[in-house]
Amino acid sequence: MISLYYLILFVISFILTIIYIFMWHKHLDITFTLVFALIPISCLGYVFLSNSNSLGEALIANKIIYIAIFLQYFIMLSVINICNINFSKLVKIFLFLCALALYGLVLSIGFSPIYYKDVTFDIVNGSGRLYKEYGVMHIYNYVYLIALLVISIVAIIYSFFKKRQVSRRILFLVLLPDVVSIFSYIIGRRIIDDFDLIPIGYVLAQFLYLLIVYRVSLYNINETVIDSIAQNGETGFISFDFKRRYLGSNETAKKIIPSLNGITVDETLIGDSIAGRKIKHWIDSFYEDEKNNSFVYVIHGDNATDERIYNVSVSYLYDGFRKRGFIINMIDDTQNRKYIELLDNYNEDLVKQVDAKTKHIVEMHDNLILSLATMVESRDNSTGGHIKRTSEGVRILIDEIIKNNDFNLSPEFCEDIIKAAPMHDLGKIAVDDAVLRKPGRFTEEEYAKMKKHAAEGARVIHDILKNTDDESFKLIAENVAHYHHERWDGSGYPEGLKGEDIPLEARIMAIADVYDALVSKRVYKDSMSFEQADSIIMEGMGSQFDPSLEKYYVNARPRLEEYYSNL
Repeated sequence: MISLYYLILFVISFILTIIYIFMWHKHLDITFTLVFALIPISCLGYVFLSNSNSLGEALIANKIIYIAIFLQYFIMLSVINICNINFSKLVKIFLFLCALALYGLVLSIGFSPIYYKDVTFDIVNGSGRLYKEYGVMHIYNYVYLIALLVISIVAIIYSFFKKRQVSRRILFLVLLPDVVSIFSYIIGRRIIDDFDLIPIGYVLAQFLYLLIVYRVSLYNINETVIDSIAQNGETGFISFDFKRRYLGSNETAKKIIPSLNGITVDETLIGDSIAGRKIKHWIDSFYEDEKNNSFVYVIHGDNATDERIYNVSVSYLYDGFRKRGFIINMIDDTQNRKYIELLDNYNEDLVKQVDAKTKHIVEMHDNLILSLATMVESRDNSTGGHIKRTSEGVRILIDEIIKNNDFNLSPEFCEDIIKAAPMHDLGKIAVDDAVLRKPGRFTEEEYAKMKKHAAEGARVIHDILKNTDDESFKLIAENVAHYHHERWDGSGYPEGLKGEDIPLEARIMAIADVYDALVSKRVYKDSMSFEQADSIIMEGMGSQFDPSLEKYYVNARPRLEEYYSNL
């Protein structure tokens, strides 16, 4: 019968712990979790003890029961945390070490007479029972438990009189588990000799803690909104349960409505003030129609400049997935209201003016770059019209790439490479006229000087665009100028880059640049036929040019030929 009594209590304790697990969320204090974890373990110890068949088994079960030493410590911590008292870490550590020391004495049972002077075992009415004669250090157990109880009671009394933001209902509830568990431990065993009342005390404590857990998360506004917004933001938060009882508010809300400082937690909202009537109206309006959740709250000052206007919104207060009440958000909208008329009157015109000026600036910028490129080209006897033709060649190639877009090019990239194409030979500005304007082929020394234009072009573009906000265009323009003479097999210049190390924009530019050079007349050569140029380009796929661009070049060839035929 006694074994069944302990088993039933263990099952109830375990069920209550399962209920807590389903109620748990991240805002709950860790001490609650530890309390619900330790009580079933201690109750299980009583089940093992009642079913023991030897002294050894009974002693092991008894040591499991004494896990409750730590349970009392965590109950005390939960009281301190609920009371929102800044408890010294050193004191916490000291009390935990005391619990460890006490449990160390418990572990000595059976090996040393210091805690139990003598212990015997018997089976009475089918249930195992220990008969103990306490040792000199057993008094330490009572001293420790009483000390924890005193700390808890002092914390509760202090909070009751000094902390208005701590619920009186919770203070009463949180005192009961402490008193019940310790009372059942110290007094219970002296009232009834046949079985122990301690497991009943623990189960009652669990039930009380479920009531506390169900309510406690509502009292701290930090647990219902993001901490940084609630405490440091410009938004005020006020929360109420469904019975219109005040749960809490952040500092911003208290500044907006100072009367909140005088409201006690759990106090029912009464519309006996302007602010109170407003809040009651907001909640009632929202409760009647959830779509009616937006309001305006005006605080009138001594003059117009002191007036503050707040946007107020009401929504449900959630605890996990459950609706538990209402939360009111208040955002200062004064400045927006002051400017809204100006914005209404001038916003459309302002946008048009900004767009026009921006477009004009961009056009001036592009024209300046194009003029600079044209000026550089005018120094070169052999490349008249080259930048215009290569730009169109790049555009035609990009059009074909976009049709399939295996490269997943963005519209911005395509626009930027077309705009950057005229800048690819800007570096020739630094090439000496004697070389640049030579009416014939270059010597090796002259060619070496000419090859410097690629790197120099990147430097010039970097300096021209260093203050631009368009970093993407700047990078593409630099790459086009710097690497358009690189070759797929790594034999190009100026860096000897190979394969996909060459930026895609430079690989595209290379095809347009070489194609123009082949089909255009130069001082040192006649123009080639489209067939000859095409043969050279196709032969260069995989050595000079990116082979993955071959299909786009092939598709673009009819348009390229049409364009050059019409020049």
